[in-house]
Amino acid sequence: MRKIYKNPKELGTCLKDLVDFYLDDVIEYDKLKEKIIILANANEDKLSKEGFIPIKISNILGESRVAIIKKILSEKQN
Repeated sequence: MRKIYKNPKELGTCLKDLVDFYLDDVIEYDKLKEKIIILANANEDKLSKEGFIPIKISNILGESRVAIIKKILSEKQN
C-alpha cells in the first residue's frame, strides 16, 4: 500500500479495498483505522475537502464504505 496517491481514482480504489478487507473480516477495525488515518494524513487535500469526501472518491466507495471512513475520520479528530 502506497501512502501518497496522485489521483482520486487510485485513492478511492485503495480505500475501497481496505474497507472491503474489514467487511470480509480479513483485518480488524483497529488495523483499518490505523491505515485510513495514515492515508488521510498523507492525502489530506484529496481525501477531505471542507469535511466532505469528494464526489469522485465517494462514487468509487459507495455509501456504506463512506460511512465507515467518515466515522474513522471523525474519531481521528476527537
